[in-house]
Amino acid sequence: MSNKHNHSSDQKDELARGLKSRHVTMIALGGAIGAGIFQGSSSSIELAGPGVIISYLLAGIILYFVMQAMAEMAVQQPKAKTLRDLIETILGPFAGFFSGWIYFISWMLVMAAEMAAAAGFLKYWFPDMPMWLLSLGVSILITVINLFAVGIFGETEYWLAALKITVLTLFIILGGVLIFTGIGGGSAAGFSNLTEHGGFMPYGISGIAASMLVVMFSFGGTEMIGMTLGETENPEKVIPRAARSVIVRILVFYVLPILIIVSLMPWNMVGAESPFVSVFDRIGIPYVGGFMNFVLLTAVISAANTGMYAASRLLYTQALSGNAPAFFSKLSAKKVPVRALLASTSFLYIGVIIAVFAEEKTFGYLMVVPGYAILSIWILLTVAHLKSRKKGGELRGFYVKSYPYSSWFSLIALLAILAGILMTSPPAGTIIAFGVAVLLVILYAGGAKK
Repeated sequence: MSNKHNHSSDQKDELARGLKSRHVTMIALGGAIGAGIFQGSSSSIELAGPGVIISYLLAGIILYFVMQAMAEMAVQQPKAKTLRDLIETILGPFAGFFSGWIYFISWMLVMAAEMAAAAGFLKYWFPDMPMWLLSLGVSILITVINLFAVGIFGETEYWLAALKITVLTLFIILGGVLIFTGIGGGSAAGFSNLTEHGGFMPYGISGIAASMLVVMFSFGGTEMIGMTLGETENPEKVIPRAARSVIVRILVFYVLPILIIVSLMPWNMVGAESPFVSVFDRIGIPYVGGFMNFVLLTAVISAANTGMYAASRLLYTQALSGNAPAFFSKLSAKKVPVRALLASTSFLYIGVIIAVFAEEKTFGYLMVVPGYAILSIWILLTVAHLKSRKKGGELRGFYVKSYPYSSWFSLIALLAILAGILMTSPPAGTIIAFGVAVLLVILYAGGAKK
């Protein structure tokens, strides 16, 4: 790549390191604890019954190994700004180009979905307002938050994620009380629901396999830690710590709530409504509908906010390495990549239009793409980690003790899940995802490697 810019050596063009350790941990959690847990949990429970707990545990272990691998590479490559840089340094320019753009496209689609969902939740309070107007309002809010210094984005995300975590903690405590003691004179629920309705794994191994797809998608966003490398204070200390703590939190905030849901109610009674609403309703908490609606709204705004951050940083680093017009590599006085941000925002508004006017089916097909994108990013990170030690050299600071076994385990598991997606996803969605990948290969061959 002859048109590399030497911005990184030039201090005035560096991103501002305004993200603290607590911001980074919350950003990764904010990405992972989205509508996936509050609403998506019902579809994973439908697919596997109570056995879905195994799916969440297994996905958590795979993710833990991928995050460890990424943390090691981040510590060994202090110049990397985002996870695409980690991949490009080890696997070469095409892998950097491909991972950067596929991840960018995936966040664009996820943000469009989050905007449509946000409008749906706002309709609860503003039933007469048109969907497009509500979506537009939320989109403008997210753009404004991201235009300020990165510390303001970090702070906003910190409190949005903190709210979701508080609700989950409250749910775990109340649910635990219901399971072991019962409330208001009722008898304790116990754990009989786990085995009574067709057994712990009513659909056997195939049910677990089918639910893995939903579960892996809902964990997508955790790799966001890798997007903050260029803006984190002391990344060599913060990133490994965030990678370690994320796994504990995911197990606490995914596995425990799911265990509580399938213990408190028969798994085959978990309907389209968010399982959280049903359980809070059963406890008899007043205004639970409105309260959970507010939590779901903040959850999708937080996930879209994180997506906006990821997309703009990707476009910025793609421009730095010559994979996108140099125009996007300009930073504002506050050291925010404003041009990359506004370009990403324009996609957000296009997303609003698609989300509001596209039919449910079309939108469903498009949403298959992020599933493939996240899997391919995790696979590339794992392959990069396996290859990274081949180059020799001294390992500094943090490194994975279980290398290469943990990375081989994740790679094989991820490839198996990918095969599962290929066999079970709607063909139209797979064709779209494949089309996007082919387009990227053509673009790279046609012009990116000048």
